[in-house]
Amino acid sequence: MKTRDIIVLFLIAFVLFISYGASKDANTQNLVFCPADAKICPDGSSVGRTGPDCQFTECPN
Repeated sequence: MKTRDIIVLFLIAFVLFISYGASKDANTQNLVFCPADAKICPDGSSVGRTGPDCQFTECPN
């Protein structure tokens, strides 16, 4: 029973450690998520959104 308790405590500590690290990384980065839509160019190709403002890229010439 004592070994099982130690294993459970270790697993809880591990999960808390991982959760703390993930939340710390997420708070220090400025993540930008753009919509996954696409713009159809006059030549029939498509371009997606990119950059911090999520603007469509230029159509190819």
